[in-house]
Amino acid sequence: MMPLKNNNLKFIKMKQQIITFTFLLFFIGLNAQDSIKTENKKTDRIKIDGVAVVIGKNIVLDSDVEKFKKELQQRIEGKLDITDCEILEEVMTQKLLAHHAVVDSIVATEAEVNSEVERNISYFTQQLGTMEKVIELYGFNDEEDLRKELFEIQKEQMLIRKERASITEKIDVTPEEVRTYFKNLEKENSLPEFSAEIELAQIVKTIKPSDEEVNRVISKLNEIKKEIEEGYSFRLKAIINSDDPAVAGNGPGSGGLYTLTRESGFIKEFKEVAFSLDEGEISEPFESGFGYHIIQVEKIKGQERDARHILIQPKISSEEMQAAEKELAKIRDQILNGEITFEEAVLKYSDDSETKNNKGLILNPQTNDTRFNLTRMDPTLYGRVSNLKAGEITKPYYDEIRGESKMHKIILLKSKEEEHTASFTKDYEKIQQLTLQKKQEETVEKWAKDKITDTYIKINNDFKKCTFKNNWKKD
Repeated sequence: MMPLKNNNLKFIKMKQQIITFTFLLFFIGLNAQDSIKTENKKTDRIKIDGVAVVIGKNIVLDSDVEKFKKELQQRIEGKLDITDCEILEEVMTQKLLAHHAVVDSIVATEAEVNSEVERNISYFTQQLGTMEKVIELYGFNDEEDLRKELFEIQKEQMLIRKERASITEKIDVTPEEVRTYFKNLEKENSLPEFSAEIELAQIVKTIKPSDEEVNRVISKLNEIKKEIEEGYSFRLKAIINSDDPAVAGNGPGSGGLYTLTRESGFIKEFKEVAFSLDEGEISEPFESGFGYHIIQVEKIKGQERDARHILIQPKISSEEMQAAEKELAKIRDQILNGEITFEEAVLKYSDDSETKNNKGLILNPQTNDTRFNLTRMDPTLYGRVSNLKAGEITKPYYDEIRGESKMHKIILLKSKEEEHTASFTKDYEKIQQLTLQKKQEETVEKWAKDKITDTYIKINNDFKKCTFKNNWKKD
């Protein structure tokens, strides 16, 4: 087993942030885009941001270092003293991993990447309220642009994670190494403070439109399809009938028209139908999480399709909404009265496939475990559970996932742990994870040291004054 070196919690925290917040580099990428402005409507450009480092085909801009540092300091509890050179070296390591993932033929499938894209878009939308606010805040023209950019960033992040996993997959720690790690932190007076954490479980009742309403929508789309085939304008029919909010605009999506490739960040069902049609052909009505569509492929341009669609979303009546809420209220009463346990109710009643077979436990999308840091939760969810005591259950409330489903939920605060200084006995699993992470990082550093020698690396003169742990300057 590789021995553990002297522990430095600062770098463990920093690297944990780099690994955990996969969407962080996405926003760095967004901000970096702001540093390139068009001089006119042609191809002339004025570059107002320098390149700090080139690693293989990957670049890091000067502005990225400061922006990344500020983001880390906002996310890490308390003040974290990190120099620009330390930040740059960590970002360079990520780019080195990305470069060699490609060299090593690591694969990030489209399905895997799109799953991450959807997860992060859902998170951003929950944070800001609507997709339109996300698009406006981060300076995109429309949702398609957002998805394209996020797809590329998430693809790189997945390659980095997979390359890192291949390097560290055989690393493990012994109980003695965990004890040594804790004792060193204790001796250095560096024991971490763990924030208040909670575990949540849920029961979900999905609200579905009636069969009659679904049939009405499908009949309407078939009627529109027939009229278009008889000569009516698809564009005008889309403007009149479509529930796609972009249809009335001037950009992509206006008149129902989108240009897409197989790599575009559109929902799977939409792409599958679009790429199954010949030029001019109109699809049969089909379902996605957004509702029911018909598509016409207007033009095929190599790997691209110009496709126009009409979306109609089935209406859900107030009676159906109230029925789902009343059903959950009745289930909640049965749990509180001791007629059924929460876990039994999850198995019997919940419609959520992700949590149904996990006793209703909700995974934290930022960490992929069941614990939520109370100070870093989604604000809406925080507002619902922050005043609960362990064992208490929220009243039923309405929620929806854009492009997926509408629902009512009840949430159980399963456990709550107050803020405290790390204890070896109480927090053994967390200490073990920090010990393992430290050892993994040492393994990656050793790997990076070896790979630097045969990788193209160019460092801007402004950063050549930095003292790095590894020989990035190849002196």
